[in-house]
Amino acid sequence: MGDERILAIDIGAGTMDTLVHDPAQPMENAVQLVLPSATSLAARKIAAVREQGKPVFLHGNLMGGYHTTNAVWSHLQAGLAVYATEVAARTVHDDLDLLRARGIVVTDDPPRDAVQVEFRDVDLARLERTLAAYDVTMPPTIAIAAQDHGFSPKASNRLFRFEHWRRFLTPGSTLDDHIWRTPPAYMTRLLAIQRDVPNAIVADTGPVAVLGALEDERVGGRADGGACIVNVGNQHVLGLLVRGETLLGVVEHHTEAVGTAKLQRLAARLVAGTITHDEVFEDEGHGALVLDEYRHLAPFEFVAVTGPNRRLAKALGWYEAVPHGAMMLSGCFGLVRGVQRLREREVAAAR
Repeated sequence: MGDERILAIDIGAGTMDTLVHDPAQPMENAVQLVLPSATSLAARKIAAVREQGKPVFLHGNLMGGYHTTNAVWSHLQAGLAVYATEVAARTVHDDLDLLRARGIVVTDDPPRDAVQVEFRDVDLARLERTLAAYDVTMPPTIAIAAQDHGFSPKASNRLFRFEHWRRFLTPGSTLDDHIWRTPPAYMTRLLAIQRDVPNAIVADTGPVAVLGALEDERVGGRADGGACIVNVGNQHVLGLLVRGETLLGVVEHHTEAVGTAKLQRLAARLVAGTITHDEVFEDEGHGALVLDEYRHLAPFEFVAVTGPNRRLAKALGWYEAVPHGAMMLSGCFGLVRGVQRLREREVAAAR
């Protein structure tokens, strides 16, 4: 038997959740880490440079935005210069012309007084050193999840992101369809992760969080007959209609725009099959889609919630999924389950 361990990394806006899965051990005994996300760390570095009143030079790789993007705009608003390589600049926006118009200088040659900040979602060498300090070696299989809006320099990235859902949410599609050895060519963030971690299996973080929620015995059991599972992340809210692992509907919004009442309304309309893409998009969300197949079924009654902001659903009476006793690792558990499904498909295809 070879080394069947899996390193699962789920990258969110606030945290980078990490699991070392060893099939020889119960999941509860796995090495588990909840670390600050790379985008939050990079944003802190940019803020520190701003406090010094100095220009900043962004280099390295494309990575997740949000905190970094806000930090870059704050730097410019403070009257300080921002320089960036083309690759790193696309962290802030895919449209380089727009970035130049906003004041970012795209260059490989920064002035000497600019403080350098390196971008990348995964610093594998740093993580390896952290694990090595506890005599944990790097597993041979690495799976990494992140939210990727896709490459859309001139179009709305919210619309582009939802076009991705339209491609993948079709009759018979499953949660593990969102796990890839080779992601779609437009998913530039996942491709950037693979540049930093060659041969990594990559995934969309929302679907794997829901897949991981199925590891909760109650959620898994109820999902066999149909369930709505809602992941309330630090940046995105994702609600999925699932039967087993088959997908039947989706709504995707931004957490900062969703309170308890709106969360309840979104889930209720998703479960009823009446939610529309336009109502979500016009509310600054990504969109919604319900397959016709679901409209012929009795609405699913069971709703489960996961994610670091699940407190928004506390008053709604939804079941709080706690797979293997560790809600924050839902995405990692989903990655492990997804890798196993991927391997099963590959073995079946090779026969």
